[in-house]
Amino acid sequence: MIQGTGSNVGKSMLVAGLCRAAQLRGVSVAPFKPQNMSNNAAVTADGGEIGRAQALQAIACGRELSVHMNPVLLKPESDRGSQVIVQGQVRGWLEAKRFREDRGVLLDVVLDSFHRLAQTADLIFVEGAGSPAEVNLRRGDIANMGFACAADVPVILAGDIDRGGVIAQIVGTRTVMTDEDVAQVAGFMVNKFRGDVTLFEDGYRAIEDHTGWTGYGVLPWFDAAHLLPAEDAVELSETSGAQGFHIACPMLSRIANFDDLDPLKAEPNIRLTMVPPGQALPGDADLIVLPGTKSTRADLAFLRAQGWDIDIQAHLRRGGRVLGICGGYQMLGAQIDDPDGLEGDAGTARGLGLLNVTTTMQPRKTLTRVEAMHLPTGTSFDGYEIHIGQTTGPDSARAFARIGGGLDGAISGNGRVMGTYLHGLFANGAFRQAFLRQMGHASGGADYTRTIDRTLNELAAHMEAHLDIDGLLAAARPIKT
Repeated sequence: MIQGTGSNVGKSMLVAGLCRAAQLRGVSVAPFKPQNMSNNAAVTADGGEIGRAQALQAIACGRELSVHMNPVLLKPESDRGSQVIVQGQVRGWLEAKRFREDRGVLLDVVLDSFHRLAQTADLIFVEGAGSPAEVNLRRGDIANMGFACAADVPVILAGDIDRGGVIAQIVGTRTVMTDEDVAQVAGFMVNKFRGDVTLFEDGYRAIEDHTGWTGYGVLPWFDAAHLLPAEDAVELSETSGAQGFHIACPMLSRIANFDDLDPLKAEPNIRLTMVPPGQALPGDADLIVLPGTKSTRADLAFLRAQGWDIDIQAHLRRGGRVLGICGGYQMLGAQIDDPDGLEGDAGTARGLGLLNVTTTMQPRKTLTRVEAMHLPTGTSFDGYEIHIGQTTGPDSARAFARIGGGLDGAISGNGRVMGTYLHGLFANGAFRQAFLRQMGHASGGADYTRTIDRTLNELAAHMEAHLDIDGLLAAARPIKT
């Protein structure tokens, strides 16, 4: 199990790289994360959802996605609470305080998924969440040491030297842990080192001396990490690319499935700007993408509070185009009806009015993978749906895509405003090429899936060169049944 001294120390990437390294060694391997908190989710083949990081790790293992890879997923809908997904399906909604008090009852579910997954692989790499140094959260914990002790899984603690103070990170974490938890730790590693690693030899020895733990190496900064999908919105960079076709995306407060844009970010001659709150949408944008969101009505109000609705209107007057994906599509319509209060108090919100459609929120959640055809270009692509609500209206007759015998999305009469419920569409090279050509921009149509696969191989080689992978594998032990 890879735990971290804090959030965003690189646990997800470390597990992905270790999974690919083991897979390249011919080991049957699977990823596991007991509890995740993210609005970036992936749809499994059996119609469940898991965190996007575990989906990437499954790709690293060469495995199909399973709900048992991430049995508890929290999807924040406000600062106070989250939707709770258990083994792929919505279990309900809990306030943060209630979840801290009640999460212990989910340990049996977590262990059930862990043992189910163990029957399908010879090795499991587990990713922790947050940090075991958060001792105030230790009681009832299912994400870090609570799970590790219950399942008797050895722990490797990862520190982030790029933040500074990595000696204190690791030694301090050991200091606040109980003796029982300390005994569960097999060793440590240091991540994100820049420069001459020999300059850290004394620091590395100091960590070993103060903790008594085995060191498994110092991993230098991996330059290609930006090519892999990020799960946490705090990792979103504001701008990528310096010139060319300009795409702008407002960073909504509950932005979800923003990895939809990663294939565009990897395109040459495309500038992608993620616009943070407090900044105007750039006036030179060619395309504005309204992304998915976990709370459409709240983020619609947030969008207006930033003045982005005015920016969008100005963008369209200049001849620009707008694409709304999932919640962004719902915002583009005339109104959003929520009669059951699925996103807060029951009521109706006025949409942006850029598409003549109306959305009605409904309790049943749509979770499905699809094969679709983009009707304006006749290009086929794979994608997935993950949303509540149904959207209908006159502009739906000009659909964005055909899915089997049905239609998806809507397009305005002048063709410059488009909406779709389909995620993952830009990962398809042929669709991306056709869509951008429709915008007047030439694309190479590169295979994004191949880019991810190549980057995972490079990450595995990077880790093999700098970490004691043999020692890490030797630290594993049989699962208790």
